[in-house]
Amino acid sequence: MSRLEMPPEADMTPEQAAVCAEVVAGPRGKVPAPMIAWVRNPELSRRGQKLGELLRFDTTLEAHLTELAILVCARHWTSHHEWKAHKALGLKAGLDPDMIAAIAARRVPKLPDSRYRAVYDVSSLLLATGKVPDDAYQYGIEHLGERGMVELVSVLGYYCWVSLTLNAFELGLPGSLAPELLDQTSNDQALAS
Repeated sequence: MSRLEMPPEADMTPEQAAVCAEVVAGPRGKVPAPMIAWVRNPELSRRGQKLGELLRFDTTLEAHLTELAILVCARHWTSHHEWKAHKALGLKAGLDPDMIAAIAARRVPKLPDSRYRAVYDVSSLLLATGKVPDDAYQYGIEHLGERGMVELVSVLGYYCWVSLTLNAFELGLPGSLAPELLDQTSNDQALAS
C-alpha cells in the first residue's frame, strides 16, 4: 500500500491545485506518480515535473533510447512502478521485448546498433559504479555526441530521483508490482506479500 496518497482536490492548496493542473495540461495528460509525494512542496513538484517533461520529450535522444535508459535505471533501483510504466512506453517506442526481458533478468541484452550500445553501457556503468570509464565515455561521445551524453546522464539522474521517490513512499504498490523484477531477496519478497 502506498505510504502517501494524492491529497483530495478539496484539501489542496491553490499552489498544489495549480501545479497539478499544469501537468495535466502538458504532454503527460495526467499527474505522474512521483508527484503524489512532490506535491507536498508545490514548487519542487512544478520544477521536477518540468525537468521530467524536458527529458522525456525534448532531447536529441530518440524515444526508444530514453526509454532504454529509464528501464536500466528502474531495474537498478528495482522500482516497480517506474518499470511497469516505462516497460509499456518502451514497447510502444519500439524496444524489443527480449531486450526488456534481459534487462529485467539483469542480463546484458542483445542491442541492435551503436546508439543502443552507448546508452546501455553508459547507463549500466554509471549506475553500477558512479563513473563512466574512458572507453565507454569515448564510445558514448562518438555515438551520442556531447549533448546526447549530457542528456543521457540527466535522464539517469532524474529517473534515479523518480525511482527513489517511488520506492521510499511505496507509490503505486501493490498494483504496480512487476513480477519480472522480483529477486530472491527479503525486500522483494516482502513487496510481493
